Amino acid sequence: MKAVKARLVLFILALAIWFLLTYPFDVQELIAGSIVTLLIAVMPLPGIEVLGELRWTPKALVYSIAYVFYFMWQLIRANLDVAFRVLHPKLPIEPGIVKVKTKLTTRLGRLILANSITLTPGTITVESNGEDFYVHWIKVEGVQDKERTKQIVAGFEKYLEVICG
Repeated sequence: MKAVKARLVLFILALAIWFLLTYPFDVQELIAGSIVTLLIAVMPLPGIEVLGELRWTPKALVYSIAYVFYFMWQLIRANLDVAFRVLHPKLPIEPGIVKVKTKLTTRLGRLILANSITLTPGTITVESNGEDFYVHWIKVEGVQDKERTKQIVAGFEKYLEVICG
């Protein structure tokens, strides 16, 4: 059942992307997009089962939309912070690799979290090992792992726990 759900998620996401790329809509585009995305969804792709971990509840949908806005806000904040550090005459950076913990249990949740951290300027997920993420941080702050986890991971986790566990 999980494999069918994963393929359905892939079909819906691919079709939505197809429609966004081929706007304005046309009957021919609808038919071609449906056929192409259906062929992609039934192909034996490795690792596709991870998409089956996505939840399809109204609350998860609302949190998914909220997550996009939260991520964009964090992206803007991090860009401004890195720009400030680059333009500052003393270049106030203290780079280092820190260990943070996550409460997420699903592979999809951890994947999205690791990519969200990496896409945010100033942080790069170097490695993940179970519940631990090793993150290269442009300005290491906080003394304990709990403080660092709160600063880097906690905001993303709040949404991802509902979206994919």
